[in-house]
Amino acid sequence: MDSDNFLVVSSNTVDSKNIDEYLGVVVGSTVRARNFGSDFFASLKNIVGGEVVSYSRLLERARDQAYERMITEAKERGANCIICFRFQTSQIVQGASEVMAYGTAVKIS
Repeated sequence: MDSDNFLVVSSNTVDSKNIDEYLGVVVGSTVRARNFGSDFFASLKNIVGGEVVSYSRLLERARDQAYERMITEAKERGANCIICFRFQTSQIVQGASEVMAYGTAVKIS
């Protein structure tokens, strides 16, 4: 994944690059809640099966927002790369979930 020439990798290193400085863990997160309309159509999908598109879109937007927030934090620290990138999700309350993007901000050359 690459956002505005900002490198994000899931590995511990970047091929052919030197890590000059470790700037610490950076995190971006968002909490999203379902709505009644989505829940109603999702319950119908439980009967006939298939993808619940409204939930897929909700989670995709949440991942994008968490990812961008993580990159913003890394840039504020002076990083030009994030290594060890991961996503994590958790349920906060019934019907609301947190999506978190995190990794280690570094300067590479």
